[in-house]
Amino acid sequence: MSDIEEKPRPGLRFLWLTIITLVLAAIIAGGVIWSNATTTPKLALDLEGGTSIILEPQVSKGTDISKEQLDQAVAIIRQRVDSTGVSEAEITTQGDRNIVVNLPGNPDEETRNLVRSSAQLVFRRVALVGDPRSQEQIQKEQEKNGEEKSGADDGLSDEERKRLEDLTGADSKGDAQGEEQAPSGGGDVVNAGGSAEKKTKEASEKTKSSESAAKDAEKSGEGSDSSDDTKVTDSTPRPLFDPEKDAAEWQTDKIIKEYTELDCTNKKNRTGGQQKPSDEPVVSCSEDGQAKYILGPVELSGDHLADANAGYAAGANGVQTNNPAVNLSFDATGREIFKQITSDITGNQQPYNQFAIELDGLVLSAPSSNAVITDGNAQITGNFSLDEAQTLANQLKNGSLPLSFQVQSEDQISPTLGSNYLKIGLLTGLVGLLLVVVYSLLQYRVLGLVTVSSLVVAGVLTYLLLLLASWRYGYRLSLAGVAGIIIGIGMAADSFIVYFERVRDELRSGRNLLSAVEVGWDRAKRTIYASKAVNMLAAVILYILAVGSVRGFAFTLGLTVIIDVLIVFLFTHPMLQVLARTKFFGEGHPMSGMDPRLLGVKPAAYRGALNLSIDDKDKSPEAKRREKARRRKAGITDPDSETTDTTASESEKTSTKSTTEKTKTAKSKNAKSKTAKTATATGAMTIAERKAAALRAEEDDAAEDSATDGKEADK
Repeated sequence: MSDIEEKPRPGLRFLWLTIITLVLAAIIAGGVIWSNATTTPKLALDLEGGTSIILEPQVSKGTDISKEQLDQAVAIIRQRVDSTGVSEAEITTQGDRNIVVNLPGNPDEETRNLVRSSAQLVFRRVALVGDPRSQEQIQKEQEKNGEEKSGADDGLSDEERKRLEDLTGADSKGDAQGEEQAPSGGGDVVNAGGSAEKKTKEASEKTKSSESAAKDAEKSGEGSDSSDDTKVTDSTPRPLFDPEKDAAEWQTDKIIKEYTELDCTNKKNRTGGQQKPSDEPVVSCSEDGQAKYILGPVELSGDHLADANAGYAAGANGVQTNNPAVNLSFDATGREIFKQITSDITGNQQPYNQFAIELDGLVLSAPSSNAVITDGNAQITGNFSLDEAQTLANQLKNGSLPLSFQVQSEDQISPTLGSNYLKIGLLTGLVGLLLVVVYSLLQYRVLGLVTVSSLVVAGVLTYLLLLLASWRYGYRLSLAGVAGIIIGIGMAADSFIVYFERVRDELRSGRNLLSAVEVGWDRAKRTIYASKAVNMLAAVILYILAVGSVRGFAFTLGLTVIIDVLIVFLFTHPMLQVLARTKFFGEGHPMSGMDPRLLGVKPAAYRGALNLSIDDKDKSPEAKRREKARRRKAGITDPDSETTDTTASESEKTSTKSTTEKTKTAKSKNAKSKTAKTATATGAMTIAERKAAALRAEEDDAAEDSATDGKEADK
């Protein structure tokens, strides 16, 4: 592993952490002063108490309520409550009939009305389909893009078109009623067998007398909580409303103003539960917020829908295709009414050939009619997937029975039980935190204080973010949320341990503390990031799939995971960089937690980690060889080499001197021997002759000695 080239900058990371903390604190302080923020997070139902509402469905005698219908009603009520920003609400079924709604705190009257109102399925004719945005938003967008308004052939008279343009602008393509385009919010309705024959007007036109209709009208309860709103019976001829002929009914100032000001892209306007009259035109949003409608009175109640299921559409030759479809089946009354409706709207231009299926005040689908349905078996086709078709079928099937609820009881829930559990939970958390602190101090000594300080900073950030979520997003802290915080803090301590142990491993390998901190962080952060990614993925999946208090647990778990990554990156690692430069930690004090001798490091590695020299006798042969190579590469004379060379030179000189002395001794002996032999051989020589011979012998010996010395000097 190469050394870290980037120069550590712990001060910059400390600065960022300080800025984040101060910004959060300033936002909360501003909310407390100028808004309704609090210095303590809002508590959920199990900790604060709240309101419990028991709803009892009102149906005719002998009518059974299926589990699917109750589950659909629970889902609708939960959607209403969640859209108002109230979190941690508990909505469950009681027995096989009642629904229990527990709301934390003291909910306002608007939220109570959303819970009490019923969810009904009705069929209405479509008068106008348009852009889901409000007219003000559309005009701002056009001014921004420099677009010009353009008129369209909407099938209205010049006077009516001018009036509609004055009120709505009539600039949205969705408002151009004369355009041949796919219906918004739905597909096509054909016979269940797949034939899409075009309808021709019946020979005798259906007539309806308002006086006779008023005379024969009875209270049937179609499309509203109160049956007093509906002034027609099932035997009244349909359709009750014709957008082209009855334009004056839906082009009123009230309807047009409501239509232009409604913003269906805002989720708060799609909560459902609105009390809409069944005998008047209404303005409604699609469930997904993709379109906005003006609808006529209720033509058909959902209680006449016998069944709905998802499948695949059949082609003109009766062969099944791969296009998903929703099959509808009506009872005898519904079959006759639906036949009259499809007979009247089939063949008309958009959107007058559409009918809207409305559940809980929101349009589920608005398909166009391509055929007259005479047998009560219809099929809705369109550009949707099989899952979307199955969802629509479930909504139609489970919403077919108008479940009007009556409040059976409404009581306040005491938070005593939750408070006791909260105290136990907080005590358990404190004990666990204390054990983590004790373990850190025993295992890492003074270094354990880094773990403690990191947990303190993580706790401060968690508390500030909980206050922000409680103030801005209506989050309420439940007992499950407290458990998520405790588990998250425990996992944060795991990150610190992974980092510290990685640094210790680098110290054991012979690095000094500064290098060990950087290399250990470079290796440990990948493990930390991978671990936190898995934890975050688990929290997200749990939040999406769960409901109620389990979502609170997932939320706090994910929140602590994010804070853990911030703390280990902006506090723990920079703090260790700073401590590594101090004498206490850098020299490996026994109480620092980074003492190599206590980590089981060998003496050679220990001295190398502390930049200490090693005695020659402690060096291994491999270490000596590397040191010689390093000195030779650096151009430094090896003291051992100098000693060896001096010893060899002196030995060589001694050997040479000994050889010279032996040679001289031998030569002297040879000279004496020669002199003796000469004297013996020339015993008769005179004294003068003997002296001359001796002199010559000495000269010869001197010459030989000079030659020998020269050769030895050359060697």
